[in-house]
Amino acid sequence: MERAAWKVRGRVQGVGFRWSTMQQARALGLSGRVWNCADGSVEVHVRGEVGGLAALEEWLSEGPEAAEVGGLERIEPGPAADESGFAIVRGSVA
Repeated sequence: MERAAWKVRGRVQGVGFRWSTMQQARALGLSGRVWNCADGSVEVHVRGEVGGLAALEEWLSEGPEAAEVGGLERIEPGPAADESGFAIVRGSVA
């Protein structure tokens, strides 16, 4: 199992981005968390097979239909990547 994390920038809050990310991650067999950040971005921290991580990264570069992804940055995965299942963290995280 590998770990990965991304910061997604653009119009990614208030457009169903977290919910859609959770659905994609679950469909790919990934575990982890997704949350809004105070700066308007979204962070995604996941664990799973390399192929699933690559597929999620590709999906994140576009996001759901209502989103406008302006940037996707690979970041260091934190402890949320090791959680079981996949969940949305409610509210904004600094």
